[in-house]
Amino acid sequence: MSWLPDDFVHPVLIPLPGSGHHLRPIREADTPLDYPAVMGSRERLWTIFGPAWGWPAATMTYEADQADLLRHEKEIAAHQSFNYALFDAAETALLGCVYIDPPEKAGADVEISWWVVDELVDSKVEQALDELVPQWIAADWPFEQPRFLGREISWSDWLALPEHPDA
Repeated sequence: MSWLPDDFVHPVLIPLPGSGHHLRPIREADTPLDYPAVMGSRERLWTIFGPAWGWPAATMTYEADQADLLRHEKEIAAHQSFNYALFDAAETALLGCVYIDPPEKAGADVEISWWVVDELVDSKVEQALDELVPQWIAADWPFEQPRFLGREISWSDWLALPEHPDA
């Protein structure tokens, strides 16, 4: 059984209310914007995602990021998992990402996490994203038990959960 209904169509453009920013599925072609965003915030992102995902490594190259984005693009097309990038209106800056993944740990039907670049921490844009993501998941996605990693459950508590039976 798939984690999504066969007829599910994923959203392709999600406006961030009141900000002029938007989310859209990430693509390999976004590497020139993604790489500086990730590496410019790498130390803080490592404190969030490092223990669970080993990401982003201090040694991550542009080519490794490009390969990662190509993998994400293919996973999105196959509805295996989703990575949405946060962009400014003109898509001249990638400012964060939202990950929507099949559950690795028991007790949820999806696991969602997100981040913004360092310069947006505690900003109105980050606050708008924090408000949007749970509402968007509830409104546009077919999940009944979403888990918001690093939000409603700490990463360390999540790591201690038993594996999902389908993982």
